[in-house]
Amino acid sequence: MLTTHHTVAFLVLGVTWAAAVLAGVAYYRRREPRGFVTHLLALAQTLIVAQVGLGLLLLSEHHRSPHRLHYLYGSLSLAAVLAPWLYAPADRRTRLAWFAGATLVAGALAVRAYMTGA
Repeated sequence: MLTTHHTVAFLVLGVTWAAAVLAGVAYYRRREPRGFVTHLLALAQTLIVAQVGLGLLLLSEHHRSPHRLHYLYGSLSLAAVLAPWLYAPADRRTRLAWFAGATLVAGALAVRAYMTGA
């Protein structure tokens, strides 16, 4: 289970940064959000939720991180990626900017979570 948590961590890092960059490029090119960009954003959100779920399973098996900040950064990463679902405006292009920014923040927090993990 720990190996899976580490593997998904690398996927989270790669996908969140790729999704944030591609969504940012689509926003600055004034493109309508659809297709590959939206699927990549959804994949980033799904991977973060899965990573937190795996972390909770590891906690239930009494595997602990040596740093308590690991749990904070993981939780904040989840909160960052879910926040646009509650607060983003209805305009599709502006929503894209919110999701791109939130995914970028979640990726940065995931980097910190990885650095404080075991």
